[in-house]
Amino acid sequence: MSHEHDSGYRYLFSAPEMVRDLILGFVPDEWLHSLDYSTLERVDGSYITEDFRNRADDIVWRVKVGAEWVYLYLLIEFQSTVDQYMALRKH
Repeated sequence: MSHEHDSGYRYLFSAPEMVRDLILGFVPDEWLHSLDYSTLERVDGSYITEDFRNRADDIVWRVKVGAEWVYLYLLIEFQSTVDQYMALRKH
């Protein structure tokens, strides 16, 4: 079930600049400054889990470090209900 505010968050985090600011503003690791944020690329967020459940994340990004693609996926999941399979939930 989607709520009306979900589309606003999806729109905001569809902009690479917003994703860059989210990473640099909330994750204190110095190595994040070596990422080439001009290469941020959205990728398909639909996949099948190991137990064959369909899964769809709202927005998924990847980014380059130097000349290499680093498959560091940033999963930004907007939720209106509790997902018992989510590993960590910060309130």
